[in-house]
Amino acid sequence: MRNKLSLRARLLLAVGAITVVAFVLADFVVFGALRSYLYNQVDTALDVSHGPVLTMAEDPAAAVQGGRFFVPGGQAPGTPGWGGAPSGNKAGGSGTRTGPAQPMTDQDEGSAFCAIGRETAPGMFIEVRTASGSAVTGVAGSEECAAFQPGSASSAPLLPDKISGFATSRGGAGDPTTYFTTGPAESGGPTFRVRASQLPNGDVLVLATPISNITSTLSQLVVVELIVTVGALVAALGLGLWLVRLGLRPLRDIERTAEVISGGDLMHRVPNPNPRTEVGHLATAFNVMLGRIEALFSDLRASQARLRRFVGDASHELRTPIAAVSAYAQLFRQGAASRPEDLDRVMAGIERESSRMARLVEDLLTLARLDENGGLDMVPIELVDLVMEACETATLVGPAWPVHFVANDAVEIRGDRNALRQVIDNLLANVRAHTPEGTSTTVTVGASEQGAFVEVSDDGPGITEEQAQQIFERFYRSDPSRSRETGGAGLGLAIVASIVEAHGGKATARPGANRGAVFTVLLPLGSPPAGRP
Repeated sequence: MRNKLSLRARLLLAVGAITVVAFVLADFVVFGALRSYLYNQVDTALDVSHGPVLTMAEDPAAAVQGGRFFVPGGQAPGTPGWGGAPSGNKAGGSGTRTGPAQPMTDQDEGSAFCAIGRETAPGMFIEVRTASGSAVTGVAGSEECAAFQPGSASSAPLLPDKISGFATSRGGAGDPTTYFTTGPAESGGPTFRVRASQLPNGDVLVLATPISNITSTLSQLVVVELIVTVGALVAALGLGLWLVRLGLRPLRDIERTAEVISGGDLMHRVPNPNPRTEVGHLATAFNVMLGRIEALFSDLRASQARLRRFVGDASHELRTPIAAVSAYAQLFRQGAASRPEDLDRVMAGIERESSRMARLVEDLLTLARLDENGGLDMVPIELVDLVMEACETATLVGPAWPVHFVANDAVEIRGDRNALRQVIDNLLANVRAHTPEGTSTTVTVGASEQGAFVEVSDDGPGITEEQAQQIFERFYRSDPSRSRETGGAGLGLAIVASIVEAHGGKATARPGANRGAVFTVLLPLGSPPAGRP
């Protein structure tokens, strides 16, 4: 399921879930705190009213004789004429007080007990009940008084037959007490908060007060919390959607860029990546990757172009000697075998063209081996001795092109001796192939901070900057109109560059200061680069 949802949907779900959890927890905390506070207020009011009511419950006759209430006819409750035993003593645990109770008229309930209760605990339900749950009656009337609120009918709470759960009262003093909330005894009445305390004689004094205002307040609070929670959830989802769209905009830019790139536009990039954000880091990395891919594709296209040119040049180079050999074979078939002078010419031509093809094929194989894995046998070499031997050979092969050798100190490197000797031979052969007789060449060997170097400079016609940039390419010819029989196939300097690169070095060319050309081979001192044999 998670994998089927988009990142935007998952983020919005997370925002919504966090918002709901946070607000629900806050609603419960606020509701619980307010409910606890309001109930504590009610419980405190019940505690305040409990003392006077307790005195009245323990001795109702004495409370009435205090002078606040009078019996019609001038007799006060508790006097011999009012009847009953004084002080409201219980007889035999029967649950009733001894002596006939003389009714007194009261504007509320008609009971001295209830009248006194109205004064000591206004509007509260008051009842003294036995442990078995029946109301106690006495000299002051029934010791039970219904709750009364102005403008409302009197009501009573729905009490259990037996009240339990008594514990030490607040502060650790007084009678065992319990508090609880209950509904009305009759439908339509208010909810009550009840305080029940256990008297020393085993009776239970019950005080209860309607808490309609509290339940109404809490109900309104629930409605307000529900509205606020829903509103906050909608606002959080709306704001979250806006923020998610804003935050994921670079991802959309990356998506569009990828679509454009897949269409072939490798130059397109993600616009305005912000490196200070995670998505900005991704966009920056994506742009870097695209730059490298573009460079790789450019190199690939250039390589493919060079390969096509290479194949075309190789085919052209091979086609010429093959055509010449075919022509000599036809001449032989047409009767040159019977003519000694023609036979010698035919055989010399076939041998010459075969040698040319063999050199070309050998050069191509050398380049292929270098491109594949180098194919070099790396050993310690004293570079000065190797270059000096090549210069001596060049002087014997082309005495018309004088060579001057310059070297100060010995230079130690690691490399393939035969391959490096071919590098120097090709550079010197290039001078003989492309400069007139009498051209002087200077070969310098030394070491610098960049590594060991061999510099071959001549005072011939020279090369241009454009030619210097292309001269090491395969089958490159600075003079396309020059005869290939005198100019070669254009692979000598390409082999030089490949061998030097296989050694971890670099071959460069540049025009001379005054005239001529300067070829430089730079080789690393010490071990070859990692990955080389």
